[in-house]
Amino acid sequence: MPDKPSVLFVCVHNAGRSQMAAAWLTHLAGDRVEVRSAGSNPGENVNPAAVEAMREVGIDISAEVPKMLTVDAVKESDVCITMGCGDTCPVFPGKRYLDWQLADPAGQGVAAVRPIRDEIRVLVEGLIKEIAPRSQS
Repeated sequence: MPDKPSVLFVCVHNAGRSQMAAAWLTHLAGDRVEVRSAGSNPGENVNPAAVEAMREVGIDISAEVPKMLTVDAVKESDVCITMGCGDTCPVFPGKRYLDWQLADPAGQGVAAVRPIRDEIRVLVEGLIKEIAPRSQS
């Protein structure tokens, strides 16, 4: 893994799970990790319940915009994490692929999104320990 690993989060609409995961990773790892997110069929905007759930923990994703998954995004990432989009993510040798089984927040209220947000945080914290631990200086 390079000095600054790159992670791509992919879900169908890039409007909930992948946006929250990207925000958590950026928030918790700072500049130690390059973060991307995309969707196999991007929505028009980020899920308002996901925006509110993240706002509750001090992270603003209201300006984020769903993006289309591209082959280049996968090629440029060291770790590709899918979240309920099946096999739509192109596979390249030398890349690490993970599939996080998370409930879909689409159409859910903020009360239903909070546990998904919290589960994503735990998964992201584990990922950081693995790919970008803090240096012991």
